[in-house]
Amino acid sequence: MKRTLTTLLALAATVAMGTAASAADKLTLQLKWVTQAQFAGYYVAADQGFYAEEGLDITIKPGGPDVSPVQVIAGGGADVVIDWMPSALASREKGVDLVNIAQPFKSSGMMLTCRKDSGIKSPADFRGKTLGVWFYGNEYPFLSWMSQLGIPTDGSGNGVNVLKQGFNVDPILQKQAECVSTMTYNEYWQVIDAGLGADELVVFKYQDQGVATLEDGLYVLGDRLKDAAFQDQMVRFVRASMKGWKWAEANPNAAADIVLENDATGAQTEKHQRRMMGEIAKLTAGSNGALDPADYERTVGTLMKGGSDPVITKKPQGAWTHMITDKAL
Repeated sequence: MKRTLTTLLALAATVAMGTAASAADKLTLQLKWVTQAQFAGYYVAADQGFYAEEGLDITIKPGGPDVSPVQVIAGGGADVVIDWMPSALASREKGVDLVNIAQPFKSSGMMLTCRKDSGIKSPADFRGKTLGVWFYGNEYPFLSWMSQLGIPTDGSGNGVNVLKQGFNVDPILQKQAECVSTMTYNEYWQVIDAGLGADELVVFKYQDQGVATLEDGLYVLGDRLKDAAFQDQMVRFVRASMKGWKWAEANPNAAADIVLENDATGAQTEKHQRRMMGEIAKLTAGSNGALDPADYERTVGTLMKGGSDPVITKKPQGAWTHMITDKAL
């Protein structure tokens, strides 16, 4: 009888565990780019069981050059997406009800990296030069910056020639452009690894130029926030994600290794991902996940200073909320 009771208790425990596992809320997160340390906090949260502790079953979908997070979430392919605020606000003005629910990145990593032998020493020297610019929503900070400088982007002699840059740094290496778009944690180091020394380059960080805009925020569709159950899921998701980010900041090499384990393509290297994680930690430092209203206002102000062609034409309403982070943090 004792043996039978023990067996029954073990069976009951197994059933209970199975029920708990099946009860985990399934959510899909769409990344802005491919699997890399830029998204380490989310991979860490999954690897370290932070999502599971919150009763969540997270599917992390890598992005890429042909993936638009805005289109994915608008089409129902994700519950939450990572996007840069310029892209999110531009999409919002066009009718996609994106709402920022958390902001893990405090600082901008965007730069223009230029060859020193081009003669460029300051932004005033951009005129008459060819500048590589990312598009697909990433061009908005650049266009706003040029507008504020009063530099046309039409290729005229008094302006700049905009080269639609692929997601590589070939134009600066092959001297097709004097400057290219880079991130502090990624493409800049690709230029260095390709053979150009830091002393051969001049960099202009958007953060230092007063035109920094918020990057890598978490966005959902506004209508879904009306659902109390979804709100609860997002509270748990943000709490676990920020736990992952702080773990990654404290353990950068281990976090990079977790990213590598999740790279199905095998394209990433330990050297690059560990270096990237070190730079990413500088951008997430100082953020507990809650959007700073001052950073939001700065971003909006930058995007509206576009002269006759601003990125957004009016101040957004309802584009962000502390509803989730107030409960999560």
